[in-house]
Formats: sequence, structure tokens, C-alpha cells
Amino acid sequence: MVNSTLSYFVLSAYLPLGSVRFVLVLCVALIYTLILVLNCFLVVLILVSRSLHEPMYLLLCSLFVNELYGSGGLFPFLLVQVPLDIHVVSAPFCFLQIFCLYTYAQVEFCTLALMAYDRYLAICCPLQYHTRMTLRRVGLLVLLVWIFLFLKFLVTLSLSLRLTYCGNSISSVYCHNYLVAKLACSGNSVNNFYGLFGVVLTVLVPLVPIVFSYARILSICYAGSGHARQKALSTCTPQIVSLLNFSFGCSFEILQSRFDLSAFPGLVRVLLSLYFLVMQPLLNPLMYGLQMSRIRKAARRLLCPAHKHSSHGPGTKEQALTVE
Repeated sequence: MVNSTLSYFVLSAYLPLGSVRFVLVLCVALIYTLILVLNCFLVVLILVSRSLHEPMYLLLCSLFVNELYGSGGLFPFLLVQVPLDIHVVSAPFCFLQIFCLYTYAQVEFCTLALMAYDRYLAICCPLQYHTRMTLRRVGLLVLLVWIFLFLKFLVTLSLSLRLTYCGNSISSVYCHNYLVAKLACSGNSVNNFYGLFGVVLTVLVPLVPIVFSYARILSICYAGSGHARQKALSTCTPQIVSLLNFSFGCSFEILQSRFDLSAFPGLVRVLLSLYFLVMQPLLNPLMYGLQMSRIRKAARRLLCPAHKHSSHGPGTKEQALTVE
């Protein structure tokens, strides 16, 4: 239960917007609508297209669902807060938003780690791929990742809820667990220790298969033929770009919350703090939808049924490859 002495938090990072706020609300609404349309379309496409019922696309489906989940924890909140002059959020809702955004980030990173391992098996161990990466096994891994990370962060949240707070002003445009914990009068050493343990568990541990997988893929690429190199790089490029984009956004938000970055203009700090929550849900569906030919073909068959029989059937060369 939330500490009875604290009923709300003040978000102090919002800038004076004047009449521009209504234009900004429209922009936020348009971006959120685009995120919803793109990610929902790709989730439905993967579910209804039998040609995409493969482990890699199941992982992509989990990724797109996570984009919907994370953006749902931010954009409706911004649509309410941006038009206001005083930016106040109730303590229960603040902790709910913390849970949503932090679990989103952790699920995102772990899903990208599973995708890296999937590509490693497809490119480096193609003969073992179909025995190691079955739909049932991947579905179980995805389910375990979501359940484990949700339960793990419930512990983090319960540690924050037990604290007594001596302030209620957060230097952010949304609720941030570390900044909330800094407002505690005392007794947050357990939170700091468990937070460090959580970073190791959800960032450093998934980083091992990510680095190993892409290092092996790159070594195979440069040792192979030009066609094999181009094919492997084309299927890994969206995942590498997604990983780097997400890592950049998270890194800045971590640095901003722990160090004094007041030398940066306020607008730049706000935009960069929102980067991983805005760009990632936009970038992933656009990048995967445009880059992966089987998704493009499935989309054309779904939107234009006349082209449904234009392919050469299940025996095409592309479908025989496990890489794409």
C-alpha cells in the first residue's frame, strides 16, 4: 500500500508551453495512433499468416506486443499531462506507470537477446536450428520471460512502496523509479542493492548471448561467400539497429537520472528522456516491416487477396532458407 503521508508526485521537468501545448498534444496523438496502427497490424499479420508461424516471427510478435504495452504506459499519460499548467500525478498511478515502463524496458532487452540467439542458430548452426528452436519452445521462452520479469519487478516496486518519502517533486516528465526512491527520507540501501542486482540480471546477463551471437555471426559472414554474407547481414541488420537504438535511449535516461546534466538545454533533456519510449515502438515495426521480405509478402497477400496465389508455393528458395 502507498505510504499514507504521500498522495501525489509533482513532475517538474515539463517546460512552459503556452499556446504550443495544443500542437504538441496533436503531435503526441498522431505518433501514438501511428504506433498503435503499425504494431497492431504486424501482430495480426503474424497471427493470421501461416507462412509466418515460425520461431523468429513469434519473437517479433512478442516484440510488437511489448511496444504496444510500453507505449500504452506513456502516451495516454502525456495526452493528459501536456495540456495542464500544473503536472501532478497520484502516487498509486505513478507506481503503476513505473511498473509498466520498467517491465517494458526489461522485456524489450530480453526479447532482443532471444532474437540474437535465434539468428545465431539460424546462421551458424542451420542443421540444428529446427530442433532447437521449435514454436513450442520459443513460445514457452517468451512466456517465461514475461512472467519472470513481471514478478521480479514486483519485488522492486514493493521495496519502493515501503519507503517513507520526504519530498514529492520528480525531475522528469513521467514517473521514474530511481528518482522516486531518491525522495526517501532513509532506508533505501536495500533498494539500491536490489536495483544493482536487477541491472545485472536483466541487462548484463542478456548481454552475454547478444555479444556472443553477433560476434559469431559476423565471423561467419566474413569467412563465407559474398551472397551468404549479404543474406546474413540483411536479416541481422534490423535486430542490430533495434538493439543499438534501444541501448542508446536507455543509456541516456540512466545517465540523466544519476548525474547532473543541467548543462544540456531542458528541451534536449526531455526529448532524450523520451527517446527509447517513443522511437523504439515507431522504429521496430517500420524497420522489420520494410526490411523483411516475407513480412512484406504476407502483408501484400493480406491487403491484396488477388496476389495470394502469385508466389511459387512452399518450395521457394527463400522459404527453404532459415535465415529469412
